[in-house]
Amino acid sequence: MNNTGSLKISAQGDREIMMTRVFEAPRRLVFEAFTKPELVKRWLLGPPGWSMPVCEMDVRVGGTYRWVWRHDSKGTEMGVSGVYREIVPPERIVSTEKFDHAWYPGEALGTVVLTEQGGKTTLTQTLLYESREARDGVLQSPMEQGVAASYDRLAEIVAAQLAGGN
Repeated sequence: MNNTGSLKISAQGDREIMMTRVFEAPRRLVFEAFTKPELVKRWLLGPPGWSMPVCEMDVRVGGTYRWVWRHDSKGTEMGVSGVYREIVPPERIVSTEKFDHAWYPGEALGTVVLTEQGGKTTLTQTLLYESREARDGVLQSPMEQGVAASYDRLAEIVAAQLAGGN
């Protein structure tokens, strides 16, 4: 699987981060990868060495999610939860995000938009933070490496599904 759409991250306005990535797959497969716990557990892991022992998702407006990641060799954990505010299959997901041990202040609002053209899906994900300082802190963190690694795994999963695998 060629990485046709490398991750692009940019600051938008005063409080937002925008991330884009192109996947060689129809958007229904990318949407499923965001909404099925058995798939989320396989790709949303950040850098190598992490697993997701908790992946609870009630994907409906007003439903909640809870994810816990574990660093396999160190045993440290990081948890996040939120509420789904909007679900428009297969094109849009809006949800809140709040970490158990806040590494940025407050709560963020995340929006995933999937657009398909010619069998490829462009994912545009925006994160709106409570302050410019929170947004800038996230931009200065190693978040980009974790997101890039996760999206690379997502690309592999949708490619395998297109090929008839799991």
